[in-house]
Amino acid sequence: MALGIGLRQDGVPVTIWEAGSYPRHKVCGEFVSGSGQAVLRRLELEESLIAAGAERARTAGFYTPGAPSIRLTLPEPALCLSRFVLDRLLAEEFAQAGGELRTRQRWMSSFDAPGLVRATGHGSEPVVDGWRWFGLKAHARRVQLEADLELHLFDHGYVGLCRLRDAVNVCGLFRSQRPVPDLRQNWCDRLMGSEDSALRVRLRDAKFDEQTFRAVAGLCLQPRQAKPQTELALGDALTMIPPATGNGMSMALEAAELARAPLGKYSRGESSWDETRQLVANAAERCFAGRLNFASQLQKVLLHAAGRRGLFWVARISPGAVRWLFLQTR
Repeated sequence: MALGIGLRQDGVPVTIWEAGSYPRHKVCGEFVSGSGQAVLRRLELEESLIAAGAERARTAGFYTPGAPSIRLTLPEPALCLSRFVLDRLLAEEFAQAGGELRTRQRWMSSFDAPGLVRATGHGSEPVVDGWRWFGLKAHARRVQLEADLELHLFDHGYVGLCRLRDAVNVCGLFRSQRPVPDLRQNWCDRLMGSEDSALRVRLRDAKFDEQTFRAVAGLCLQPRQAKPQTELALGDALTMIPPATGNGMSMALEAAELARAPLGKYSRGESSWDETRQLVANAAERCFAGRLNFASQLQKVLLHAAGRRGLFWVARISPGAVRWLFLQTR
């Protein structure tokens, strides 16, 4: 959607095919941090998002059983907004810019066709290195946070809390070596964590909004390179960064921006499709390869009890270390 808006601002004709409809709730951390905010400013969207209720997150807290919590001030405030509201605003902006949005229409032809960008979200991998990954999300009220953003870490996954204007977004990534159960069952209990956790304490009085509950399975968190691909894929359709970094929304916006100029040149007949695809792939490698590899290794440490304890210990004696880790995925 961000790419469509940018291309329309450049006068490029754009049609978006959407199998579902806008807006809708999705499994999402519901905040933009890092370089993605600059993209929103260049698209002249930031003020509209703030007017729609976007909040600034300035602090982050990290929690794991058996260790004191860590709290820090973010290097740059994050922009927090319900994905439902964000998607609605982007769809409206795209339509106002003259784009054609075809909802409830799935693209059925090849994704290798010239002039076609695949931004279909994450692929499906039932098992990755012996693990099955799945995500859950819902909004909750009556939740008191210690920080604007909180990350609660466990051996089986993690849950992030994000302060919105009128609720808290509760979004978790989980892993299992057994077949994933029906995610509609016991989802609330899964999101609340173990009985002795700080997360359970935080959410003990929470009132979840079942209308906002969403689940997704088959997630693949292994980095993928853009250059070997025969199609032009962006965002999670190409590769997905571990959600613990809080960088997924930013990467989507950054990917849209780096593809904007090459696609504009193609639309004006100034480059071939193969040249355009390679330009975008090269830009994606430069922008994301190091970030993805670092995030993949960081997640492995975060999901290992000894690794988490080590990181929390380092953070207590050297607060700047957490800030450094944070900046590696921005």
